[in-house]
Amino acid sequence: MVSKRKHSINVGESFKKDWQLYVMLIPLFIWLVYFAYKPLYGLIIAFKDYSVFKGIADSKWVGLENFKYLLTGPGSVYFWRAFKNTIVISLYNIIFGFPIPIILAIMFNEMKNKFFRKSVQTIVYLPYFFSDVVIAGIIISILSPNIGVINNILVNLGIINDGIYFLVEPKYFRSIFVLSDIWKESGFNSIIYFAALSGISPILYEAARMDGASKFQQIKNITIPGIMPTIIIMFILRVGKLLNIGYERILLLYTPQTYEKADIISTYIYRLGLKENGMMDVATATGLFNSIIAFILVYVTNRITRKLSDTGLW
Repeated sequence: MVSKRKHSINVGESFKKDWQLYVMLIPLFIWLVYFAYKPLYGLIIAFKDYSVFKGIADSKWVGLENFKYLLTGPGSVYFWRAFKNTIVISLYNIIFGFPIPIILAIMFNEMKNKFFRKSVQTIVYLPYFFSDVVIAGIIISILSPNIGVINNILVNLGIINDGIYFLVEPKYFRSIFVLSDIWKESGFNSIIYFAALSGISPILYEAARMDGASKFQQIKNITIPGIMPTIIIMFILRVGKLLNIGYERILLLYTPQTYEKADIISTYIYRLGLKENGMMDVATATGLFNSIIAFILVYVTNRITRKLSDTGLW
C-alpha cells in the first residue's frame, strides 16, 4: 500500500512539474486513438461475408470461413505463393541487408576527418528520402535493355550480345528488389547504430591501444559488444517485419511474367481487396493472419534473445 501511494504521489508531482509536456502529448494521443485504435473495429470484417452496401454491422457473420478460403480453399494457391515469396525476400534482406548499417556505422565512427565523414553520410542517407516512384524509375533506367548502364557495360565487355530484360525475368526480380532496398534503407538505418557507438567510453579504446590491440581487435572486442544490445533489439524488430514488405515498389516493378517470384502478401491483399475481386473480407483475414504471425515471431525471437544474451524488448 505504501509503495502504491508513493508511486501515485510521484506521478502527481511529475504531472504538476511537467504539465506543459503532458499537454503537448494530447494531439499525439488523439491521433493514436483515431488512426491506430479506431480502425481495429474493422478487423470484424475478417469474420463476415462483408458487403459494402450492407456495412460491417449488417453483413453476415461467417466465423472462420474467410480463413479457410485463404489457407485451404480456392485462394490458398495464390496466398501460399505470396507467403513464400515474402519469406524468401525478407530472409534475403536480413541476411544481406541487416549487417550493412552496422558496418556503415562502424566505418563512420572510424573516420577522423569530420568533413569527409559528413559528406559520405549525406550521400549514403540521401536515397532514404527518395520516394518509391523515384527508386523504381532509377531501377528501370539502369536496367533498361537498350539504354541501361548495366546492359551497356555487359555488352561492351563482350559478356552478352544483346540487352537482358532484367525486370521481365523472374529469376532476377528478388535480387533486384533486395539490392534496391539495401541501397535505400541502409544509410538511414545506420544512424541508430552510430548513435549507439557514441555511448562507448573512449577510455576503453585508449586502454586497448596501450595494450597493443589492433584496429580490428578494438572493433571485435569493444565496438561490437558495446552496441550488441542495440543490434539485438533492431534484429527483433526486423524479424517482426518479416511478413511486412511495402507493396509500392513491388507494384511499380513487377509484371505478369514475374508474379510467380514477385507477388508478396501486401500485393496479394491489394489485388484481392481493391483491384480485382473486391473481396475485402478475405483481404482483411489475410492482414489479420499476417499480424498474428508477426506477433508470434517477435515473441519467440525476444524469448530466444533473452535466454542467450539477457537483452530484449521486454
